[in-house]
Amino acid sequence: MQKKDSEEKPLSIKNISCVIIVKNAAPTIDATLGSLNLFEDIVLYDNGSTDETLEIAKRYSNVTIFQGEFLGFGETKNLACSFAKNDWVLSLDADEVLSDEFITNLISIELNDKNIYAILRENYYKNTQIKHCWGDDIIIRLFNRTKTAFTKDRVHEKVIEDGFNIVPINGSIKHYPYATITDFIIKLDRYSSEFALNNVGKKNSSPAKAFFNGIFSFFKTYFIKRGFLDGFAGLIIAFSHMATNFYKYIKLYELNKERK
Repeated sequence: MQKKDSEEKPLSIKNISCVIIVKNAAPTIDATLGSLNLFEDIVLYDNGSTDETLEIAKRYSNVTIFQGEFLGFGETKNLACSFAKNDWVLSLDADEVLSDEFITNLISIELNDKNIYAILRENYYKNTQIKHCWGDDIIIRLFNRTKTAFTKDRVHEKVIEDGFNIVPINGSIKHYPYATITDFIIKLDRYSSEFALNNVGKKNSSPAKAFFNGIFSFFKTYFIKRGFLDGFAGLIIAFSHMATNFYKYIKLYELNKERK
């Protein structure tokens, strides 16, 4: 006798929508969506992909595609969450893959509106795990959208934690943000621009601040965090951090100057 659909999928999974914002993620989106086969509702909010991202996403019957403009990471993620069928939202990036261990543990938890849920994220360059200059980080990604949301920051957005218990879920998200050196260049330009737009008129900057922030960022990443132990990848990451910090403060300086 064939089981009913309600018996085939765990209740906790059925009550969770997975929400992803995306732009030009063809190299990673297939692995991301492939790790989400137990979810019935996946919202993919696309803001202008010109590669094969949408063609790949259309192969998955549990994915609904929405398209719109990019409003900054915080507001765009909140907008994408509004399209979810469920109040419980698991927010993922288009270069993140859920581990089987995480899925197993997610199935077993009882969701509580007083909680928000944290996940261990492992960071990779290509297929090599970066253990020093990036290391692993704990991120909050599962929450009830009627109780909390992302901050409205254009970059470095995060789920608002005030008043909630933070509960870890065992397992990990594997994060593959960069497949080539060109990816570093593209992302540092985007992130530095978003930082400048987010802080124009709020923070002061100068060419000297841009220079010294960049230098310190390289020193911190390569030496203090021991990025040199990550080999070739550690050098690329340290230099990328240096360039990102230089450009975000020099762009902020330019925008502040134009604003005056």
